[in-house]
Amino acid sequence: MTDIRALYDALIDGWNRRNADEFAELFEDDGIVIGFDGTQVIGREAIRAHLRTIFADHQTAAYVVKIRDVRFLVPGVGLLMAVAGMIPAGGSDINPATNAVQTLVGRETAGEWHIALFQNTPAQYHGRGEAVEELTDELRELLK
Repeated sequence: MTDIRALYDALIDGWNRRNADEFAELFEDDGIVIGFDGTQVIGREAIRAHLRTIFADHQTAAYVVKIRDVRFLVPGVGLLMAVAGMIPAGGSDINPATNAVQTLVGRETAGEWHIALFQNTPAQYHGRGEAVEELTDELRELLK
């Protein structure tokens, strides 16, 4: 990958195409995924195995995403923040219960970007239903 945005786009594409190999290859050897339910998976091969199981056992929803911010912490280390909605398999609309805030830390080595950390946190905004509705509406705009 040539930059952190392209890295994130490839990650989302790998998920949406249910391709555990493509998804996992984007990570550093010791990269970390923290999933929607808090599951932590450490290491490229563990990520690959974990996703193969998920894709084999579940009809996964597709992500609709919007990058909110990209910052470079030091040269060659970037932080990307995005919001995501999920369209259930066979569906055509976002399920607000699975909205998420996503954070990716990427590192460039020898001109190639890889993921050090990807975290997918539920965006439930407890007690603030209007915030859930606003985020869902924002993500729905991407479907048009």
